[in-house]
Parts: sequence; structure tokens; C-alpha cells
Amino acid sequence: MSPPLLKVAVIGAGVAGLATARSLKLEQHQVVIYEKSGQLGGTWVYDPRTESDPLGLDPNREIIHGSMYPSLRANLPRQLMGFSDYPFSSKIRNDEFRTFPSHEEVLQFLIGFAEEFGLVDLIRFESEVVRVERVGLRNDEWVVGLRTQGRSSEEIFDAVVVCNGHNTQPRLAHLPGIERWPGKQIHSHNYRGPEPFTDQIVVVIGYGPSAIDISLEISKVAKEVYVSSRDPGIKISKLDFVDNIWQHSKIDCVNENGEVAFQDGASIHANIILYCTGFNFHFPFLKSDGIVSVDDNRVGPLYKHVFPPKLAPNLSFVGITNRAFAAFVAIDLQAKWIAKVLSGKANLPPEEEMMAEIEQYYQHLKEKGIPKHHTHSLGPQLDEYLDWLASEAGLAEVDEEIKLISKSYFNFVIDKGLWRAREWEL
Repeated sequence: MSPPLLKVAVIGAGVAGLATARSLKLEQHQVVIYEKSGQLGGTWVYDPRTESDPLGLDPNREIIHGSMYPSLRANLPRQLMGFSDYPFSSKIRNDEFRTFPSHEEVLQFLIGFAEEFGLVDLIRFESEVVRVERVGLRNDEWVVGLRTQGRSSEEIFDAVVVCNGHNTQPRLAHLPGIERWPGKQIHSHNYRGPEPFTDQIVVVIGYGPSAIDISLEISKVAKEVYVSSRDPGIKISKLDFVDNIWQHSKIDCVNENGEVAFQDGASIHANIILYCTGFNFHFPFLKSDGIVSVDDNRVGPLYKHVFPPKLAPNLSFVGITNRAFAAFVAIDLQAKWIAKVLSGKANLPPEEEMMAEIEQYYQHLKEKGIPKHHTHSLGPQLDEYLDWLASEAGLAEVDEEIKLISKSYFNFVIDKGLWRAREWEL
């Protein structure tokens, strides 16, 4: 006898939410997608607005979901941004394909995906989820509290999948002396263009794609740009293909006279500090009595970055994994695995076994010296993880071409560095 079909709430209509809804729908589950904004696409929707607090610290600020800026292009090849049965193959003009698509292209891809699989009618737009909680102590009954155009309501579901993304709540670096530093500060979440940096001396903190993209863009108008990284291999150097960008080590301290001192011994007087330091996972709506928590960006405990053992399978997360060159593929396979589990076609280990594996994984990270905030970073383990997900979902292993492209791009970045990777694609 087949298990009963479930009523499932999906929180968010971005990449993770759309992929999850499609997989659940194919398994004949009843799906409702809740989207806070009036448009699907999640982080790929450009919003020109910025928050009143440029650092994102004020809890009373109006929160702007997107971190998109007009010139942004994906930092992954389009071959890694499609799904197994729905590749990203949109054209720019005639027969021309650009390897690294613009954010507008990605959004159009997602709109096409939603229309192709009949997902748009499942979305309840402008519906903010403000509460997700078990009914009593039952794992198979969840209340979802909503705020829709000023009205509050509740709805009961059999299961909930959290797909609200993680590019909204800024993560900041701690800088000794910052309380007295007189210059301006902004997080990349509130960056929309280079104009405010004209003729300024800017310190950019970070060494990821956003730090490098934004540094290159503001260097065209800024007087000087200094990029600070905690990478111990970074030495003082000027980029040989940009006249006014220098690389430095981690910031040691900042002073009330405007000075920024680096651990490499150098110091400069800056006007602006721009934090390209990433984001914190944030689930303010989730009421789990401490069963699921966020500790230094470790969401847990989560079995295979998806299921909290004590609440599985009726609560799950999609898109928690990061630093994955095949992020869309990972999201798609996570969604398919969840759908199969909820349909009874795939089984989870007992709670005790899942917890034991999680603790073993945490111990492995500790022994390797990997910080807690990299718990969900896949890195070299990506291929193994993707094949494992595919197997659990009853699918063939990930296409070898996808793996090859992922490895090739990873090796290119390691060999040439992100600076050269971004210069090459421009």
C-alpha cells in the first residue's frame, strides 16, 4: 500500500524553492510555495533599494532580500547552473552563448523553469512566513504562520521544506577599534554601484567572488582600493592588470584617525570599509525548541546538510550547502531526495544513526582544522556528495561532463586565482 500523499509547504520561490516544488509535484504531493516578495527568483531578482542600515545590524530596519547589483554576472559557467533535465541554454543573440550569464539571464531561466513545470500557480506571492512550528510534539503536523498584506493567518501542513536562501543577513568581520573609526562602512548586501566610491580610498574585506567583482568595478572610479584577506598566503602586492588595487593580509586594527593597519605591517588612511564577508543563515520564523540552531553559520544538526534527525523527514532544508561549483545540481538532487523520502520511496536511517554520522562529520572537520562556519562547504567532496544524493533518490550518477566542467573551472580558479578568472570572463 502506497503512503498517503502529503501537503507540503515550501518556503521561498528562488532556485531551491522552485526545484523542491517541482520534485514534490512530480511525486504527486500537494505543494504550496510561500514567497515574501511579488516575484519568483529569490536572490536573482534585482532590487534597486538598499537598507537603511548599510551594515544590516539594525533589527528594526526594513529588510531587503536581494543583494544583486546591476552589473552582476554569475561566477559559475552556465553548464553548472542548470538542472539534469532542464539545462541552462538561453542565448544572448543568434547563436552566441556567454559562459557566465548575467543575473537577468538567470532570472529568465528560472521563470521559464517555473512555467515549464506549472509551478507559478503554486506560489502565494507577498506571503511572508513568520512562524513554522510543530503542532504539539507531532513531527507530521506543522503550523505555518503567515503575514499577507498586513493580515495574519495560519495553515496546517504535513511537512515543511525551508528554501529561504542565505544571501540576506550580512556577516561582518570583527575589527578592533571599529567603534571609533570615523569613515563609512557598508556591506556588499547594500552595494548597488560604484558611484559612492568615486575618488575615495576604499578597503574591501574579503576574497570571494563578490569582493573581487566589486573591487574591480569600483577601481574604475575610486582613488585607491585595498583588498584585505585572511588567507595566510596573501602577500602585499599590486595587481599587475589594474593600476589602483593592492592586496593585503587581514586587518590588525583600525584607529580613530582613519588609519587601517594590516597584519602584514602596512597601513593606510581610508574613507570607506566595504565588507564582502558573506552572509549568515537566518531562520527567524523557525520555532524548533532549540532542536535546530545556527552556531557560527553551522545549521544543525542536519543529516547530509538536509534533514534534522529529530524532526525528519517532515522538516528539511534545501540549499544549505555552499562553495559548490555545481550548486544548482546539488539543490536539484537534494530536492529529489526529499521528495522520494516523503513518498516512502527512499528511507532515512534511524535517528540515532543519523546523529552519529553528523557527530562523526563534525569531529572530522575539527581534526582537519576546518572552522565551524565552513560546515556546509563541500569543496573537493562535491562529486561524492552529488553521487550519494543521486543514489538515494534512485537516479543515475551525475553526468561526467558536469563533473569535468566543475573540476576544470575549480582547477582554473586555483591555478589562475579568482582575479584572473574574473578578468578572463569580462
